[in-house]
Amino acid sequence: MHGELKFADLEAARRDLENRTLAKIEGDFARLIYLASMRDYNTGEYHHEGLACQFTETLARRVLAATHRDVFRRLVLCSVEELVEQLDSYVRSNGSTLSDFVRVWEKLQPYTVTVPLDSSPLTARFFALNVRAALAVLERRQARPLPDPRSASPRP
Repeated sequence: MHGELKFADLEAARRDLENRTLAKIEGDFARLIYLASMRDYNTGEYHHEGLACQFTETLARRVLAATHRDVFRRLVLCSVEELVEQLDSYVRSNGSTLSDFVRVWEKLQPYTVTVPLDSSPLTARFFALNVRAALAVLERRQARPLPDPRSASPRP
C-alpha cells in the first residue's frame, strides 16, 4: 500500500495543477503548449518541480499526463472555428505578430510535439490537419482586413 497512488491524492494534485498553474494560462491551446513543454522529449516523462515537491514525482507525472490528454482531447473535438479562436488568443498572448507566428508554425510545425504519447496516429494526424486549417484561416484573415462597418452602410 506504501507505493500505491490514491484517488484522493490524484485529485488533490490535479486541483493543485489546475488552480495554481493552468488557471493562469488563457485558453486550452496555450495550456496544451505548456503541458507538452513539461514532457522530456528524450524520455517522454513529465516533470513539474512544484507538484513533485508537494506530492511525489510519480503522482506529478501521472497528473500531468492525464491533464495533457484531457486538454488535447478537448482541442481535437472542437471545431476548426473554435481552434482558430484558440490560436488567435495564443498568438495575442505570446507577443509575436500574426504573420511571424503563421510563417514559423507553417514551417516548423511545432504543434506536432504537443500530441500526448498515447494518442493514436489517426488522432494526431487529425489534430495536425485542423491546426493547419486554423493557421490558413488566420493567414487569410491577416491578408484580407475586415471591412470598415461604416463603409457597409447604404448611401443616401
